[in-house]
Amino acid sequence: MNGGEADQVKIEEEKETMKNDTEKKLKDRKVSWAKLRRVDSLNLEAGRVTMAENNHSKMGWSMTLMLAFQSIGIVYGDIGTSPLYVYASTFTDGIKNNDDILGVLSLIIYTIVLIPMLKYVFIVLWANDNGNGGAFALYSLICRHINVSLAPNQQPEDMELSNYNLEIPSTKQKRAHRLKQKLEKSHFARILLLLLAIMGTSMVIGDGILTPSISVLSAVSGISKSLGQDAVVGITVAILIVLFAMQRFGTDKVGALFAPIILIWFAFIGGIGIYNLFKYDVGVLRAFNPKYIVDYFKRNGKDGWLSLGGVFLCITGSEAMFADLGHFSVRAIQISFTCITFPAILAAYIGQAAFLRKFPEKVADTFYDSIPDPLYWPTFVVAVAAAIIASQAMISGAFSIISQALSLGCFPRVKVVHTSVKHHGQVYIPEVNYMFMIGCIIVCAAFKTTDNISHAYGIAVVGDMLITTTLVSLIMLVIWKKSLWMVILFFFTFGFTEIVYFSSQITKFTGGGYFPIVLAMFLTIVMGIWHYVHKERYMFELNNKVSSEFLRELATNTHVHRVPGIGFLYSELVQGIPPIFPHLISNVQSIHSVLVFVSIKTIPVSNVASEERFLFRQVESREYRIFRCVVRRGYNDAVEEPLQFESQLIQNLKRFIQQENFMIDVNEGNTNVTTTTEQLVPISGKESSTEMDDVSGKEVKPRLSNSSNRIIPSYGGVSHVSSDSIRSLPGSVTKSSNFFAPIVQGPEEEIKFIDKEMEKGVVYMIGEAEVVAHPNSSILNKIVVNYAYRFLRKNFRQGEDSMAIPHKRLLKIGMTYEI
Repeated sequence: MNGGEADQVKIEEEKETMKNDTEKKLKDRKVSWAKLRRVDSLNLEAGRVTMAENNHSKMGWSMTLMLAFQSIGIVYGDIGTSPLYVYASTFTDGIKNNDDILGVLSLIIYTIVLIPMLKYVFIVLWANDNGNGGAFALYSLICRHINVSLAPNQQPEDMELSNYNLEIPSTKQKRAHRLKQKLEKSHFARILLLLLAIMGTSMVIGDGILTPSISVLSAVSGISKSLGQDAVVGITVAILIVLFAMQRFGTDKVGALFAPIILIWFAFIGGIGIYNLFKYDVGVLRAFNPKYIVDYFKRNGKDGWLSLGGVFLCITGSEAMFADLGHFSVRAIQISFTCITFPAILAAYIGQAAFLRKFPEKVADTFYDSIPDPLYWPTFVVAVAAAIIASQAMISGAFSIISQALSLGCFPRVKVVHTSVKHHGQVYIPEVNYMFMIGCIIVCAAFKTTDNISHAYGIAVVGDMLITTTLVSLIMLVIWKKSLWMVILFFFTFGFTEIVYFSSQITKFTGGGYFPIVLAMFLTIVMGIWHYVHKERYMFELNNKVSSEFLRELATNTHVHRVPGIGFLYSELVQGIPPIFPHLISNVQSIHSVLVFVSIKTIPVSNVASEERFLFRQVESREYRIFRCVVRRGYNDAVEEPLQFESQLIQNLKRFIQQENFMIDVNEGNTNVTTTTEQLVPISGKESSTEMDDVSGKEVKPRLSNSSNRIIPSYGGVSHVSSDSIRSLPGSVTKSSNFFAPIVQGPEEEIKFIDKEMEKGVVYMIGEAEVVAHPNSSILNKIVVNYAYRFLRKNFRQGEDSMAIPHKRLLKIGMTYEI
């Protein structure tokens, strides 16, 4: 056998192996496809699922302990430095009765046990989304199980993802199923859930500004007696600038650096607390009896209720355990909190209470006054370092949830830098980092003292806790399917506690409490406006997607030519061909020899495995060489470099062509037949020449280029589109061909054709849609769209920046959408 015959035999063997593999996959996926009845779905790639490792995969103890150690430096700085100011913030008018110390200590003990320990460590941490926490992770988890997303871009293939972890309610669990149906049918419920997620995110961002301010200021205040308050504020501002400058190194490096310092801090405060306990009054241990809480409120009445605002500061930072979860793991945080953080801070509060029983007049500066003289300056240095680190918890958490909000279309475009290869959730956002720094400097300069900042601080924290309680209760009902009494017990126990604390905090509104509320409202409005227009843009494209009749008319149009190379036309639409395409044709009358409509879609999961990322469908006949591609990403997935993304997409396209050819052969029972008819869709088992609406399942009437919907060309500030401009891009040549090329006889020839066009260059085309309010819309809509959204869009990153599109090969196509 000569070399040529051997190669031919080898090719035939590979084809036979691929065919057998494909038949096996089809057989395995037959049940799944039977459930998916929508014609306009991207078919074969959805069946190519492997159970890739995710954040729920079992992690070795060495890695878990390492993450537990790192989490000490990232997560617990805030709650660990609360002993600096809790007693001073609670007894603002001094201690009137010595037994009040026992009442407040008892409140502190049971508040720490109830909220951080029971609620967060043992319950809320398990309501994670593939290892990620925060308000948007909860919202993403809910959207995956309940169809409550406002943007109708769900696809049946998404449920096949290995990270989707979807359970369909059984007939025995009728309560969860009924609630799920009611939520899906209620537009009000959809808006309310999104609003809760946005408000929770806004409050965590507020924490990210207030936490560094109060933590560093309280630590530096140890030298206020000798230098004065103005000097304290100046030193605080200088420290904050250094802290925010360090964020670019990433959580992994910062955590490894900070963890030993926080560990030393916990050793100091725990050891000093035990020392003070035995030196001054062991009797304070009676505070473990909750009877002293009742006695405290009987003695102080309204003043006792108002003092709860100070007591609540002992658990600020608890929400960081959940918000920072994506940086670590559930087990790591559980170990570090229960074994180190909890006993250390408890000993610190008990020791301070013992000191105050003997020196109640020193409550204004309890922490520093209770330190033994030989340890004063070492403790001061460690306290300043710990306070700096305390800021890290909420900053890291804010980065994580803003990244999630951005991916789900709820935050203006910003640059997200993934700082760790090992841990997907560790991110850094430069724009947000500098906004936090400026905000912290303004807060320190305006409020000047920790007492003033504490008035503002607690409201944002308790507000976020209430939202978390509400969303987790819904998850317990619908997803975990817990018994009703357990959900009621969870909701009312923690909800009632947090509402009581919130009622006390809100009384400080005029004293500084207005700041986090105003900030949260502002951020909620910004995020709400961005998501509203994002959703309306998508609905516009969905309602004006290109019909198959338009493509057939295009194929017979002798004025439309194909130019060499491959074109990627970007759009958010995942259910058809976007209206930007006929606009391009009407202005250019030339398209590339291979055209791919690329939609970047964020799935409500944290990560999508690389082999599950690309979905393809061939548009109409094979000779068109036009494909649709949905690129699925999780909200923690990093954006690939342009060359890497380009290579991945082309390789997956060629794999799709091979598998699609075998798919057709299997359906026809013929291993040698090729076809140029429209793509067969295995989930329905039928051919179709009509577009189907993926949302409602109803047939969409053909929409030709002269649709009555208003699509207005726009060239202001955008590259003018012409055939010459396409030909002048890198890799393009001036020679063009008719719309139809010679019919390709098999997948090998088609793959060779794609490789040949790849060598001639890839051009990226992106629709630069100018969104304006419809002339007949309301005044509010005109203000939101024409002014607020336009301002945000112009002052944040553009789409090509967030998608890492190379500017030298970019062509913008201007349009105007009226919504």
